Amino acid sequence: MEEMKTMADYSAELEASFRKINAGDIMEGTVIGISETEITLDLGYYTDGIVRLEDITDDPAFSIKNDIEMGQVVSATVIKRDDGAGHILMSMKDASAVLAWDKLKTLMESQENVTVKVTEVTKGGVVAFLEGVRGFIPASKISLEYVEETELENYLHQTLEVRVINVDEENKRLVLSAREILKEAADAERAKKISNVEVGLVTEGVVETLKPYGAFVNLGNGLSGLLHISQICNNRIKHPGVVLKEGQTVKVKITEIKDGKLSLSMKALEDVAAKEIEEEVFEIPEAEEVTTSLGSLLAGFKL
Repeated sequence: MEEMKTMADYSAELEASFRKINAGDIMEGTVIGISETEITLDLGYYTDGIVRLEDITDDPAFSIKNDIEMGQVVSATVIKRDDGAGHILMSMKDASAVLAWDKLKTLMESQENVTVKVTEVTKGGVVAFLEGVRGFIPASKISLEYVEETELENYLHQTLEVRVINVDEENKRLVLSAREILKEAADAERAKKISNVEVGLVTEGVVETLKPYGAFVNLGNGLSGLLHISQICNNRIKHPGVVLKEGQTVKVKITEIKDGKLSLSMKALEDVAAKEIEEEVFEIPEAEEVTTSLGSLLAGFKL
């Protein structure tokens, strides 16, 4: 049985090795040779496939020695059935042009994280290649904060973890983003820190920004909270700036934790202080003890 199975497999491979191959066919091959100018593919055919350096990719950051490995399986399009030396001339670049967009659409749907290298700085963002396709990362999607034009050069040749957020095959437009990944990581870290905070905690913080509806207070350790205008003091004020200023250190009480957000109050501390004053008890002597009789005043004097 084993011999028959082996012969059947051999027959299938032999038949495949003589199948008709035409220009334009996309085939998979295993890398069995790497040089500075080309790679050699085992196609399971009677002859090997050759992919020249210029037919591998348009990615300027690509390195044939660093990015191609022996045993790697790649897809390539048949350019010529005979390159003049008995090999099949092929193009990975052409195959990518056909297959890449489907792969990119799949990546967008799955929201899988992928690693890319920034190869170019352009107006409004940077460029990185993914699946052989030129992708654009807007300045607003590189970091959690907007990256200014003058700072974009700092990202050149950097490796970024990104997600595909827009694929437009018709217009050959690919948009990538690192921001979502960074935000998820920051939210997870913040949630971890918030889990150690309890409602009722009284602490100090620094007023970061003033808004018409309140003030954002930095509590340190990467945490901040909203001090609503109604919670600043007992008096009604038209704007937080009437009482507070940016950079001011304030004592606040954490009154609520909801959806990863902290609500703060200064007013609650005023209310507590007022209540303590109201409840303070003084022991007042009885009237008889306070009143001193004329007799007791004169007792120590001799007339």
